[in-house]
Amino acid sequence: MLWNRPYHRLILNGLLASFLATSAIPSIVFAQSSTRPVTRPVESDTQQMKMDRAETQQVPGASGDKDSQPDGLVPSGGVELYRRMGAALPPAPAEKPYNGPVDEAYGAYQRGLFVTALDKALTRAGEGDAAAQTLVAEMMTKGQGVKRDAKTAAFWYQKGAAGGDPAAMFQYAMLLMAGRDMPRDKKQADDYMRKAAEAGNSSAQFNWAQILVSDNPGERGLRLALPYYEKAAVQGVADAQYAVAQLYVALKDLPAAKKAEARSWLERAAKAGFDTAQLDMGVWLVNGVGGNQDYDKGFEWMRVAALRGNVVAQNKLSHLYIDALGTRPNPVEAAKWYVLSRRAGLQDAALEDFYLGINEETQKKAIDAANKFRRGAILVAPQPGQSLQ
Repeated sequence: MLWNRPYHRLILNGLLASFLATSAIPSIVFAQSSTRPVTRPVESDTQQMKMDRAETQQVPGASGDKDSQPDGLVPSGGVELYRRMGAALPPAPAEKPYNGPVDEAYGAYQRGLFVTALDKALTRAGEGDAAAQTLVAEMMTKGQGVKRDAKTAAFWYQKGAAGGDPAAMFQYAMLLMAGRDMPRDKKQADDYMRKAAEAGNSSAQFNWAQILVSDNPGERGLRLALPYYEKAAVQGVADAQYAVAQLYVALKDLPAAKKAEARSWLERAAKAGFDTAQLDMGVWLVNGVGGNQDYDKGFEWMRVAALRGNVVAQNKLSHLYIDALGTRPNPVEAAKWYVLSRRAGLQDAALEDFYLGINEETQKKAIDAANKFRRGAILVAPQPGQSLQ
Protein backbone atom coordinates (compact mmCIF):
# COMPACT_ATOMS: atom_id res chain seq x y z
CA MET A 1 0.00 0.00 0.00
CA LEU A 2 1.35 3.42 -0.94
CA TRP A 3 0.87 6.41 1.34
CA ASN A 4 0.42 9.95 0.11
CA ARG A 5 2.48 11.64 2.81
CA PRO A 6 5.93 13.23 3.00
CA TYR A 7 8.60 10.69 3.85
CA HIS A 8 10.73 11.26 6.92
CA ARG A 9 14.17 12.43 5.87
CA LEU A 10 17.39 11.71 7.63
CA ILE A 11 19.67 14.70 6.94
CA LEU A 12 22.42 13.73 4.48
CA ASN A 13 25.08 12.27 6.71
CA GLY A 14 28.16 14.27 7.60
CA LEU A 15 30.34 11.35 6.63
CA LEU A 16 28.98 11.51 3.09
CA ALA A 17 29.54 15.26 2.96
CA SER A 18 33.09 15.02 4.30
CA PHE A 19 34.00 12.25 1.86
CA LEU A 20 32.69 14.25 -1.07
CA ALA A 21 34.54 17.34 0.11
CA THR A 22 37.85 15.48 -0.04
CA SER A 23 37.11 13.59 -3.26
CA ALA A 24 38.22 14.40 -6.77
CA ILE A 25 35.20 16.57 -7.56
CA PRO A 26 36.54 19.85 -8.99
CA SER A 27 35.90 22.84 -6.77
CA ILE A 28 34.02 25.82 -8.09
CA VAL A 29 36.02 28.78 -9.24
CA PHE A 30 34.16 31.20 -6.95
CA ALA A 31 34.99 32.29 -3.43
CA GLN A 32 33.91 29.91 -0.64
CA SER A 33 34.74 27.04 -3.02
CA SER A 34 35.40 24.55 -0.25
CA THR A 35 31.92 24.92 1.19
CA ARG A 36 29.69 21.94 0.41
CA PRO A 37 26.47 22.78 2.25
CA VAL A 38 23.77 20.26 2.97
CA THR A 39 20.72 22.42 3.36
CA ARG A 40 17.17 21.45 4.03
CA PRO A 41 15.50 20.64 0.70
CA VAL A 42 12.36 22.47 -0.32
CA GLU A 43 9.33 20.29 0.31
CA SER A 44 7.04 19.51 -2.61
CA ASP A 45 4.14 21.35 -0.99
CA THR A 46 6.08 24.54 -0.26
CA GLN A 47 4.26 27.64 -1.49
CA GLN A 48 5.81 29.34 -4.49
CA MET A 49 7.55 32.67 -4.06
CA LYS A 50 5.40 35.73 -4.53
CA MET A 51 6.04 37.98 -7.47
CA ASP A 52 7.34 40.77 -5.27
CA ARG A 53 10.34 38.57 -4.48
CA ALA A 54 11.31 37.73 -8.00
CA GLU A 55 10.02 38.46 -11.45
CA THR A 56 10.69 34.98 -12.85
CA GLN A 57 12.20 31.65 -11.94
CA GLN A 58 14.53 30.51 -14.69
CA VAL A 59 15.42 26.89 -15.28
CA PRO A 60 17.67 25.33 -17.88
CA GLY A 61 15.70 23.74 -20.64
CA ALA A 62 13.11 26.48 -20.94
CA SER A 63 12.45 27.30 -24.54
CA GLY A 64 12.52 30.75 -26.05
CA ASP A 65 13.49 33.83 -24.10
CA LYS A 66 15.47 33.46 -20.89
CA ASP A 67 12.67 35.11 -18.95
CA SER A 68 10.14 32.48 -20.00
CA GLN A 69 8.80 30.14 -17.37
CA PRO A 70 10.34 26.65 -17.41
CA ASP A 71 8.64 23.33 -17.80
CA GLY A 72 8.79 21.13 -14.73
CA LEU A 73 9.29 23.83 -12.04
CA VAL A 74 6.68 26.54 -12.48
CA PRO A 75 3.34 25.38 -13.90
CA SER A 76 2.66 27.01 -17.26
CA GLY A 77 -0.40 25.18 -18.47
CA GLY A 78 -2.33 28.37 -19.12
CA VAL A 79 -0.76 29.01 -22.52
CA GLU A 80 -1.30 25.45 -23.67
CA LEU A 81 -4.88 25.53 -22.44
CA TYR A 82 -5.53 28.71 -24.42
CA ARG A 83 -4.07 27.17 -27.58
CA ARG A 84 -6.21 24.08 -27.21
CA MET A 85 -9.54 25.82 -26.52
CA GLY A 86 -12.05 24.63 -29.05
CA ALA A 87 -9.80 21.88 -30.36
CA ALA A 88 -11.12 18.34 -30.41
CA LEU A 89 -9.15 16.15 -28.03
CA PRO A 90 -8.51 12.48 -28.77
CA PRO A 91 -10.78 10.04 -26.92
CA ALA A 92 -9.53 8.75 -23.60
CA PRO A 93 -8.14 5.22 -23.74
CA ALA A 94 -10.49 2.52 -22.57
CA GLU A 95 -9.93 1.39 -19.01
CA LYS A 96 -8.50 -2.06 -18.63
CA PRO A 97 -10.78 -4.44 -16.74
CA TYR A 98 -9.72 -5.14 -13.18
CA ASN A 99 -10.60 -8.48 -11.66
CA GLY A 100 -8.42 -8.32 -8.56
CA PRO A 101 -9.55 -7.88 -4.95
CA VAL A 102 -11.21 -4.58 -4.05
CA ASP A 103 -9.90 -2.81 -0.95
CA GLU A 104 -13.08 -1.12 0.25
CA ALA A 105 -11.41 0.41 3.31
CA TYR A 106 -8.67 2.11 1.29
CA GLY A 107 -11.16 3.12 -1.38
CA ALA A 108 -13.25 4.91 1.25
CA TYR A 109 -10.08 6.50 2.63
CA GLN A 110 -9.15 7.84 -0.80
CA ARG A 111 -12.62 9.39 -1.16
CA GLY A 112 -12.31 11.09 2.23
CA LEU A 113 -14.90 8.83 3.94
CA PHE A 114 -12.71 8.41 6.98
CA VAL A 115 -15.29 7.03 9.42
CA THR A 116 -16.33 4.39 6.90
CA ALA A 117 -12.71 3.62 6.06
CA LEU A 118 -11.77 3.24 9.73
CA ASP A 119 -14.74 0.98 10.42
CA LYS A 120 -13.88 -1.33 7.52
CA ALA A 121 -10.15 -1.26 8.25
CA LEU A 122 -10.56 -2.04 11.95
CA THR A 123 -12.55 -5.16 11.15
CA ARG A 124 -9.82 -6.46 8.86
CA ALA A 125 -7.03 -5.25 11.15
CA GLY A 126 -8.43 -7.35 13.97
CA GLU A 127 -8.30 -10.35 11.65
CA GLY A 128 -4.58 -9.81 11.02
CA ASP A 129 -4.65 -7.94 7.68
CA ALA A 130 -1.32 -6.07 7.63
CA ALA A 131 -2.40 -3.46 5.04
CA ALA A 132 -5.54 -2.69 7.07
CA GLN A 133 -3.46 -2.43 10.25
CA THR A 134 -1.23 0.11 8.53
CA LEU A 135 -4.25 2.10 7.35
CA VAL A 136 -5.65 2.19 10.90
CA ALA A 137 -2.26 3.39 12.20
CA GLU A 138 -2.12 6.06 9.54
CA MET A 139 -5.58 7.39 10.33
CA MET A 140 -4.92 7.41 14.07
CA THR A 141 -1.66 9.26 13.49
CA LYS A 142 -3.42 11.95 11.46
CA GLY A 143 -6.68 12.01 13.43
CA GLN A 144 -8.79 11.06 10.43
CA GLY A 145 -12.16 9.62 11.45
CA VAL A 146 -10.93 9.25 15.00
CA LYS A 147 -9.15 11.32 17.64
CA ARG A 148 -5.38 11.33 17.27
CA ASP A 149 -3.83 8.57 19.32
CA ALA A 150 -0.09 8.20 18.78
CA LYS A 151 0.37 5.28 21.16
CA THR A 152 -2.41 3.19 19.63
CA ALA A 153 -1.15 4.11 16.17
CA ALA A 154 2.29 2.81 17.17
CA PHE A 155 0.66 -0.45 18.25
CA TRP A 156 -0.98 -0.87 14.82
CA TYR A 157 2.23 0.09 13.00
CA GLN A 158 3.97 -2.64 14.97
CA LYS A 159 1.28 -5.16 13.96
CA GLY A 160 1.46 -4.11 10.31
CA ALA A 161 5.25 -4.27 10.36
CA ALA A 162 5.22 -7.74 11.88
CA GLY A 163 2.77 -8.73 9.15
CA GLY A 164 5.20 -7.64 6.44
CA ASP A 165 3.61 -4.41 5.16
CA PRO A 166 6.50 -2.26 3.78
CA ALA A 167 4.90 1.08 4.71
CA ALA A 168 4.30 -0.10 8.27
CA MET A 169 7.85 -1.44 8.56
CA PHE A 170 9.22 1.94 7.51
CA GLN A 171 7.00 3.94 9.87
CA TYR A 172 7.62 1.58 12.78
CA ALA A 173 11.37 1.76 12.16
CA MET A 174 11.16 5.54 12.36
CA LEU A 175 9.28 5.32 15.66
CA LEU A 176 11.86 2.90 17.09
CA MET A 177 14.67 5.10 15.88
CA ALA A 178 13.24 8.20 17.54
CA GLY A 179 12.09 6.38 20.68
CA ARG A 180 8.68 7.96 20.26
CA ASP A 181 5.81 6.31 22.17
CA MET A 182 8.05 3.30 22.79
CA PRO A 183 11.61 2.56 23.97
CA ARG A 184 14.30 3.43 21.45
CA ASP A 185 15.71 0.30 19.81
CA LYS A 186 18.30 0.89 17.08
CA LYS A 187 18.85 -2.78 16.33
CA GLN A 188 15.18 -3.48 15.73
CA ALA A 189 14.75 -0.18 13.88
CA ASP A 190 17.60 -1.06 11.53
CA ASP A 191 16.15 -4.50 10.93
CA TYR A 192 12.75 -3.14 9.94
CA MET A 193 14.28 -0.36 7.85
CA ARG A 194 16.33 -2.90 5.92
CA LYS A 195 13.32 -5.16 5.40
CA ALA A 196 11.20 -2.24 4.19
CA ALA A 197 13.98 -1.18 1.82
CA GLU A 198 14.32 -4.66 0.42
CA ALA A 199 10.52 -4.79 0.00
CA GLY A 200 10.73 -1.75 -2.27
CA ASN A 201 9.70 1.18 -0.03
CA SER A 202 11.54 4.17 -1.52
CA SER A 203 11.74 6.16 1.72
CA ALA A 204 13.17 3.15 3.52
CA GLN A 205 15.67 2.61 0.72
CA PHE A 206 17.00 6.14 1.12
CA ASN A 207 17.09 5.98 4.91
CA TRP A 208 18.71 2.53 4.94
CA ALA A 209 21.41 3.92 2.68
CA GLN A 210 21.91 6.72 5.20
CA ILE A 211 22.23 4.20 8.01
CA LEU A 212 24.82 2.22 6.06
CA VAL A 213 26.86 5.37 5.50
CA SER A 214 26.65 6.25 9.20
CA ASP A 215 27.53 2.79 10.49
CA ASN A 216 30.34 2.13 8.00
CA PRO A 217 32.76 5.09 7.91
CA GLY A 218 34.62 5.95 4.75
CA GLU A 219 34.30 4.69 1.23
CA ARG A 220 33.07 1.24 2.26
CA GLY A 221 29.84 2.67 3.65
CA LEU A 222 29.25 4.71 0.52
CA ARG A 223 29.66 1.66 -1.71
CA LEU A 224 27.30 -0.38 0.48
CA ALA A 225 24.75 2.42 0.38
CA LEU A 226 24.93 3.18 -3.35
CA PRO A 227 22.58 0.36 -4.52
CA TYR A 228 19.88 1.60 -2.13
CA TYR A 229 20.39 5.23 -3.15
CA GLU A 230 20.01 4.08 -6.76
CA LYS A 231 16.77 2.20 -6.05
CA ALA A 232 15.27 5.19 -4.23
CA ALA A 233 16.46 7.54 -6.98
CA VAL A 234 14.67 5.50 -9.64
CA GLN A 235 11.48 5.87 -7.58
CA GLY A 236 11.83 9.66 -7.56
CA VAL A 237 13.36 10.46 -4.15
CA ALA A 238 15.20 13.73 -4.82
CA ASP A 239 17.61 13.30 -1.90
CA ALA A 240 18.64 9.94 -3.30
CA GLN A 241 19.03 11.34 -6.81
CA TYR A 242 21.37 13.97 -5.39
CA ALA A 243 23.40 11.35 -3.51
CA VAL A 244 23.67 9.15 -6.62
CA ALA A 245 24.96 12.08 -8.67
CA GLN A 246 27.61 12.94 -6.09
CA LEU A 247 28.77 9.34 -5.65
CA TYR A 248 28.91 8.64 -9.37
CA VAL A 249 31.45 11.45 -9.65
CA ALA A 250 33.33 10.81 -6.41
CA LEU A 251 33.71 7.03 -6.28
CA LYS A 252 36.51 5.47 -8.28
CA ASP A 253 36.27 2.36 -10.44
CA LEU A 254 32.57 2.79 -11.22
CA PRO A 255 31.48 1.88 -14.77
CA ALA A 256 31.87 4.71 -17.24
CA ALA A 257 28.16 4.47 -18.07
CA LYS A 258 27.26 5.37 -14.50
CA LYS A 259 29.67 8.28 -14.33
CA ALA A 260 28.15 9.59 -17.56
CA GLU A 261 24.73 9.69 -15.83
CA ALA A 262 25.87 11.76 -12.84
CA ARG A 263 24.76 15.13 -14.21
CA SER A 264 21.42 13.67 -15.33
CA TRP A 265 20.65 12.49 -11.80
CA LEU A 266 21.69 15.83 -10.34
CA GLU A 267 19.40 17.62 -12.78
CA ARG A 268 16.46 15.42 -11.79
CA ALA A 269 17.01 16.30 -8.13
CA ALA A 270 17.31 19.97 -9.03
CA LYS A 271 14.07 19.91 -11.03
CA ALA A 272 12.37 18.28 -8.05
CA GLY A 273 13.11 21.45 -6.05
CA PHE A 274 16.11 20.28 -3.99
CA ASP A 275 17.93 23.59 -3.50
CA THR A 276 21.33 22.02 -2.81
CA ALA A 277 21.04 20.08 -6.07
CA GLN A 278 20.14 23.34 -7.83
CA LEU A 279 23.24 24.98 -6.35
CA ASP A 280 25.47 22.09 -7.40
CA MET A 281 23.88 22.03 -10.85
CA GLY A 282 25.02 25.61 -11.27
CA VAL A 283 28.49 24.72 -9.98
CA TRP A 284 28.83 21.69 -12.28
CA LEU A 285 27.73 23.60 -15.37
CA VAL A 286 30.07 26.52 -14.68
CA ASN A 287 33.03 24.21 -13.94
CA GLY A 288 32.25 21.53 -16.49
CA VAL A 289 31.76 18.72 -13.96
CA GLY A 290 30.08 15.65 -15.44
CA GLY A 291 29.87 17.23 -18.89
CA ASN A 292 30.59 20.36 -20.88
CA GLN A 293 30.71 23.86 -19.42
CA ASP A 294 27.61 25.97 -19.94
CA TYR A 295 27.79 29.36 -18.27
CA ASP A 296 24.28 30.39 -19.31
CA LYS A 297 22.57 27.36 -17.82
CA GLY A 298 24.89 27.44 -14.83
CA PHE A 299 23.79 30.99 -14.11
CA GLU A 300 20.12 30.04 -14.48
CA TRP A 301 20.38 27.17 -12.00
CA MET A 302 22.37 29.28 -9.55
CA ARG A 303 19.67 31.95 -9.72
CA VAL A 304 16.94 29.36 -9.07
CA ALA A 305 18.76 28.13 -5.94
CA ALA A 306 19.32 31.71 -4.79
CA LEU A 307 15.65 32.54 -5.24
CA ARG A 308 14.83 29.47 -3.17
CA GLY A 309 16.87 30.99 -0.32
CA ASN A 310 20.08 28.95 -0.58
CA VAL A 311 22.66 31.25 1.01
CA VAL A 312 25.69 29.75 -0.75
CA ALA A 313 23.93 30.10 -4.11
CA GLN A 314 23.21 33.75 -3.30
CA ASN A 315 26.91 34.26 -2.61
CA LYS A 316 28.03 32.56 -5.81
CA LEU A 317 25.37 34.33 -7.87
CA SER A 318 26.93 37.60 -6.79
CA HIS A 319 30.26 36.41 -8.24
CA LEU A 320 28.56 35.45 -11.51
CA TYR A 321 27.12 38.95 -11.87
CA ILE A 322 30.51 40.51 -11.14
CA ASP A 323 32.42 38.24 -13.55
CA ALA A 324 29.66 38.32 -16.20
CA LEU A 325 29.49 34.52 -16.39
CA GLY A 326 26.22 33.52 -18.05
CA THR A 327 24.83 37.02 -17.65
CA ARG A 328 25.68 40.67 -18.20
CA PRO A 329 27.59 42.42 -15.41
CA ASN A 330 25.17 44.01 -12.97
CA PRO A 331 26.64 45.73 -9.89
CA VAL A 332 23.24 46.26 -8.24
CA GLU A 333 22.27 42.60 -8.53
CA ALA A 334 25.75 41.51 -7.48
CA ALA A 335 25.61 43.70 -4.38
CA LYS A 336 22.01 42.66 -3.61
CA TRP A 337 22.88 38.97 -3.48
CA TYR A 338 25.98 39.70 -1.45
CA VAL A 339 23.92 41.72 1.05
CA LEU A 340 21.52 38.78 1.45
CA SER A 341 24.25 36.16 1.91
CA ARG A 342 26.25 38.41 4.24
CA ARG A 343 23.21 39.03 6.43
CA ALA A 344 22.82 35.25 6.67
CA GLY A 345 26.36 35.05 8.05
CA LEU A 346 28.37 33.97 4.99
CA GLN A 347 31.69 35.81 4.99
CA ASP A 348 33.43 36.64 1.70
CA ALA A 349 36.38 39.04 1.67
CA ALA A 350 36.36 39.43 -2.13
CA LEU A 351 32.69 40.42 -2.20
CA GLU A 352 33.19 42.76 0.75
CA ASP A 353 35.91 44.56 -1.22
CA PHE A 354 33.60 44.74 -4.22
CA TYR A 355 30.75 46.16 -2.11
CA LEU A 356 32.90 48.83 -0.49
CA GLY A 357 34.26 49.78 -3.92
CA ILE A 358 30.91 50.67 -5.51
CA ASN A 359 29.37 54.11 -5.10
CA GLU A 360 26.80 54.99 -2.44
CA GLU A 361 23.90 55.17 -4.89
CA THR A 362 24.57 51.61 -6.11
CA GLN A 363 24.87 50.40 -2.52
CA LYS A 364 21.52 51.96 -1.65
CA LYS A 365 19.81 50.37 -4.66
CA ALA A 366 21.26 47.00 -3.72
CA ILE A 367 20.10 47.27 -0.12
CA ASP A 368 16.61 48.33 -1.24
CA ALA A 369 16.47 45.35 -3.61
CA ALA A 370 17.62 43.00 -0.83
CA ASN A 371 14.98 44.35 1.53
CA LYS A 372 12.31 43.90 -1.13
CA PHE A 373 13.43 40.32 -1.61
CA ARG A 374 12.87 39.71 2.09
CA ARG A 375 9.18 40.49 1.40
CA GLY A 376 8.76 43.53 3.56
CA ALA A 377 10.55 42.19 6.64
CA ILE A 378 11.29 44.94 9.14
CA LEU A 379 14.94 45.66 8.42
CA VAL A 380 17.07 48.61 9.32
CA ALA A 381 19.15 49.20 6.20
CA PRO A 382 22.69 50.41 6.98
CA GLN A 383 24.08 53.53 5.41
CA PRO A 384 26.29 53.00 2.35
CA GLY A 385 29.74 51.80 3.37
CA GLN A 386 28.56 50.62 6.81
CA SER A 387 28.26 47.07 8.07
CA LEU A 388 25.52 44.97 6.52
CA GLN A 389 24.63 43.28 9.80
